[in-house]
Amino acid sequence: MSDLSEKRLNKYISESGFCSRREADKLIEQKRVTINGKQPELGTKVTPTDKVFVDGKQIHATADNKSDRVYIAYHKPVGITCTTERHIKGNIIDAIGHSQRIFPIGRLDKPSEGLIFLTSDGDIVNKILRAENAHDKEYVVTVNKPLNERFVERMSQGVPILDTVTKPCRVTIQSRFVFKIILTQGLNRQIRRMCEYLGYDVTKLKRTRIMNVQLAGLRPGQWRDLSSGELAEINRAVATSNKTAVNSQTTTAAVKVNTSGAGQPGRSASKRVNRNATRKSGSR
Repeated sequence: MSDLSEKRLNKYISESGFCSRREADKLIEQKRVTINGKQPELGTKVTPTDKVFVDGKQIHATADNKSDRVYIAYHKPVGITCTTERHIKGNIIDAIGHSQRIFPIGRLDKPSEGLIFLTSDGDIVNKILRAENAHDKEYVVTVNKPLNERFVERMSQGVPILDTVTKPCRVTIQSRFVFKIILTQGLNRQIRRMCEYLGYDVTKLKRTRIMNVQLAGLRPGQWRDLSSGELAEINRAVATSNKTAVNSQTTTAAVKVNTSGAGQPGRSASKRVNRNATRKSGSR
C-alpha cells in the first residue's frame, strides 16, 4: 500500500477528535491502544483498513476537510480548572457542557479568567501552542500597588523565572494599578511569577485576546463557535508550524469551520453564543 495512505497512529487518534497528539502518545505508552487487536509502539503507522481502538472503543478517521471538527472560544471564569479530568470539580469540560468531545488548547490558571480555545481537532493543538510562531496572547492585569515606568521597562525586557529569562514582550500601563501585556510564550504562571519577581502581587488577571480572536462580547461562562474568518486567519498563522510532541510529525492541515453551527443547523457560527454555559460554570 502507498505510504501516502499511511498515517502515524498519534496523528490518526488526534485527528479523530479523541485527544491531542501528546495525549495520544501517552495512551499508546500506557498500552491502552490497539490496532487490529495488537498493541502498537510509538511511531506506528495505520492504514485506512486498520481498526484502531482506545480503551476498547473504536476510533474513526475524521473527514478529510475537517468539517466535523469543533472550534470554540470560551470566557473561562475564575474558579474553573483547565483539565479534561471529569472527576475534578469545576473542570472546564463540565463547565461548558458541549455535546461533542472537546479539549482546551493551552490553559489558564484557576484564579485567572478570560479567553481560551477548545476544540475536537487534536492536530491543531500543538501548532497554536508553539511559541516559535510568535502567536500573541494579550492580558489585562491588576496588581496590588502603583505601577511605574521602571516596572514596564523590566517586564518588557525579560524577567528571570523558572531557570530562564522571559522573552521580550509589550507592556503598557492602563491605570495606576492595571497594565496590559502581550506575550508570545506561555511559561507556568508566567505573568504572576514575573510580577512577584519585581515585588508585585497580581490581584486580577484576564486574557483578552489570542492571536486574532478577541474576548469582547463574551461574559464569564459563555462560549461561541469561532467564525470562518477567524479560523482562516488562525490557519494561515499556523500553516508552517511544526509540532512539539515527541515521536510524531506534523503536516500542514487546513482548518475548516462547521457552518452548521457545531451540530445545530440554521444558526450562525460567528454569532451564536451559548448562554447555558454561564449557569453551569458560575460556581467558584
